[in-house]
Amino acid sequence: MTHCQHYGICGGCAVDDRHAIDKFSLLQDALARAGFLDAPVAPLVEVPLATRRRVDLAATRKGTDILLGLHKARGADVVDMRECVLLLPAILPLLPPLRDLLRSLQAFRRAGSVVINYLDNGPDILLRMDAEFTLPDRRRIIDFAKAHGAPRIGIAVGNDVPEPAIILANPVVDFSGVKVEPPPGGFLQASREGEAAILGAVLAGLPKLAAKSRVVELFAGCGTLSFALAQHARVEAYEGDEAAVAAAEKAIRAQNLTGRVSIARRDLHRRPLQAAEMAKAAAVVLDPPFAGAAAQMRFIVASNVPRVIYVSCNPEALANDISLLRRAEYSVLSATPIDQFPFSENLESVVVLGKGK
Repeated sequence: MTHCQHYGICGGCAVDDRHAIDKFSLLQDALARAGFLDAPVAPLVEVPLATRRRVDLAATRKGTDILLGLHKARGADVVDMRECVLLLPAILPLLPPLRDLLRSLQAFRRAGSVVINYLDNGPDILLRMDAEFTLPDRRRIIDFAKAHGAPRIGIAVGNDVPEPAIILANPVVDFSGVKVEPPPGGFLQASREGEAAILGAVLAGLPKLAAKSRVVELFAGCGTLSFALAQHARVEAYEGDEAAVAAAEKAIRAQNLTGRVSIARRDLHRRPLQAAEMAKAAAVVLDPPFAGAAAQMRFIVASNVPRVIYVSCNPEALANDISLLRRAEYSVLSATPIDQFPFSENLESVVVLGKGK
């Protein structure tokens, strides 16, 4: 008996036993490869099952058959999702009517995707299809939103910028008491529980701060960490995605936080923040994508900032990136492994590094 009927076919889970991969050791080993042989590692934080609020599903059409789910392990075919122990219980009931909707869309010819972010006020859905949306398509999408309590459904052809097909209510997510309207299909931490664990470890890793202390945040998204950090210091945030920056800016204005937190659009892979721009910060906090922050790290080192807090979803990239900090005589003050991706080889972690006394 496996934990899911799709296990062994679907590529979403690598193992059948959640504890088959020692994720505490994954972080410990990554730190050792970076040169931190005796780094303090906190006990593993396990995020509960059935809490994942974000899913990116592939869709294919074969005649009248609609397959909606994740790709097969080591294959391009789509496994039609019928159950998933990871997802919020409210998401699975949306899949059968979504298949019916896709079947009716002229914009869906062969392949597309459906991104669902389950926000504070319901499912925010993005449909990426392979042909233009017709007027009847748009009417069917509006009817679906009304029938299933979706505050917004966005649409896009291929990799085009999404547009809203219908907004019944402003889609909102609460980041540390600040209401943010994320872009369609925008990045969120996979679960609220995982986000809370990350936030707790980041805030615990901050140095002693004064009212005018400055924290530089890199790869800020639309404010997952920014608004929590702003309760402790002035935050100067940077993010490459235009829609995410616009969402954060709107929330900053709405909450009158202009003097407390700012966000600027910047591609930190192509145009890293320079050392001089970080030199007087009390801390640098970064949450880079899966590939890490290789282009940015040498400038963080050169800034000589006293505290670096690195949020990682990839132990390999983490090891590569913080090895530069080890050579610059930083030490690991704390490291927290967070199992936000059960049954997979992925690991979320928060590593706090300090320099000097």
